[in-house]
Amino acid sequence: MRQVTGRVMPRRVRQCFQQRAWQTAGLLITVLVVLPSVARAQVDSGTAMLAPTPPMGWANWNSLGCDYDDGKIRAIADKMVSSGMRDAGYQYVIIQECIVPFGHRDKDGTLHPDPAKFPHGIPALVAYIHSKGLKAGIYTDVGTKTCAKYEGSFQHEELDARTFAAWGIDLIEEDFCFKPDGFTAEQLYDRMRDAIARTGRPMLFYICNWGHERAWMWAPKVGNVWRSTQDVGEPGRAEWNRILRNFDQNALHASSGGRNHWSDPDMLEVGVPGISDVEGQSVFSLWAISAAPLWAGNDLVSMSAKTQSILTNRELIAVDQDPLGEPGTLVLQEETGFQIWARPLAGKDSPQAVVVFNRTAAQAKVTIRWEDLGIYGDAEVRDLWAHLDLGVLPGGYSSNVPAHSVVVLRVVPDPRQPSR
Repeated sequence: MRQVTGRVMPRRVRQCFQQRAWQTAGLLITVLVVLPSVARAQVDSGTAMLAPTPPMGWANWNSLGCDYDDGKIRAIADKMVSSGMRDAGYQYVIIQECIVPFGHRDKDGTLHPDPAKFPHGIPALVAYIHSKGLKAGIYTDVGTKTCAKYEGSFQHEELDARTFAAWGIDLIEEDFCFKPDGFTAEQLYDRMRDAIARTGRPMLFYICNWGHERAWMWAPKVGNVWRSTQDVGEPGRAEWNRILRNFDQNALHASSGGRNHWSDPDMLEVGVPGISDVEGQSVFSLWAISAAPLWAGNDLVSMSAKTQSILTNRELIAVDQDPLGEPGTLVLQEETGFQIWARPLAGKDSPQAVVVFNRTAAQAKVTIRWEDLGIYGDAEVRDLWAHLDLGVLPGGYSSNVPAHSVVVLRVVPDPRQPSR
C-alpha cells in the first residue's frame, strides 16, 4: 500500500480550465479552451426540452446483442418496475439493432419489423412498455443499413420518423454505419432531426456517431444526446480498459453537454460479465460525476442483488441528475493512476460531489485538502456509497481506496465559517 497526498488546483484557478484528460500512455493532462455556448437549442427539432437532466434507461446491445424478442423486452420492462429502477429515475427501454431485416419495406417504403422477434407488432410492445410507466426507444442508422446490416433510414428519414411516431416511440437512436458518400455527419443527422419535428410527436433524438467529425461542435444543437466515443464493449463482455478509454475521451468534451444536449460515453457496464462489482460501482460513479446519460446495459432479469443496488443508488443518481448540469472536472492527478474529480451541485452553501478514484491495481491511501476544492475551513461530508454522514471534518479527508475503486463524497462548506 502506498501513501498518496498532494495539493490540487484551487477552484478559482480551476475555473480557467474546462477539462483535463488521463492518457493511457502516461501522465498527460490536456487543458482545453472553453468552447462557445451552443448557438441554438433544438427549438424547431421536435426534441427541445426532452432531457433537462441526463436521460436514464436500459438498452439491449451490451448484454443481449440481437438475441432478444418481444417476450424478453417485456420481461425487461417488468424488471425495471419490480427492481425499483423505474422509481429511481430510469425511463427508457431502448430496442437496439436487429429490428427490421434488410429489404423489409413495402412498396411504399414503410418498415416492417421482424415478425419472429415481434409477433404482435411493435405498437403492441410499445403499449406494454407505456403501461408500465416507461418510455420506448427504437434504433436506426444514417445509412441504408444498420451496423448489423438491418434496414437503415437513409432517404427514408421522413417516412421512418412518421412510422416511429405512429408506433408510439419516445426516443430514436440513430447509428453511423454505412455512411453515405457526399454528406457530413451533421447533414445526415439534421435530416432525421427535421423529420422528427415534422411528425409533431416529441421523440428524444440520440445521435450515435461515436464522436466522429468533431461531434461536440455540432451535435449539441442537433440532438438531445450525442455519443462522444466508440462502443464501450461487445455484447455479453465488458472490458475495464475500454471503460476507462470511454470515460477519458468523454471528459475531453463533456463541457459541451448540458440541458437537453448531453455528452454520452456509452452504456453502463454495470453487471456485465468481465468486470467486478467494485469496478461496476466505480463505473457508475464516473458516469454520474460526468453528467452522463445512465443507460443500463446488463441483463436486468438475471442481475444480482449487488448490481441492482448499484444501479438504484439514489444518492449517486441525484449527483448525475443534478439540475445544474455541470460535469465534473479533474482537480488532482498526483501519481499515475490516481485521480480526484469534483462536480458543483445545486443547493445551499455550494455543495460538491467528489470522486476519489484509484485506477491502479494496488490499494492506496488518499488525502485531499478542502482548500484544493476552494473550501477554506471545515466541511460537512457524506459518503454516498456507505450512505453515511461523516460529520464536519477539519481541513480535509483521508481514506484507503482499494484497486479500481472509488470513494464518492458530498462535501459542503461549514456555513458557520466565512468564505474567501
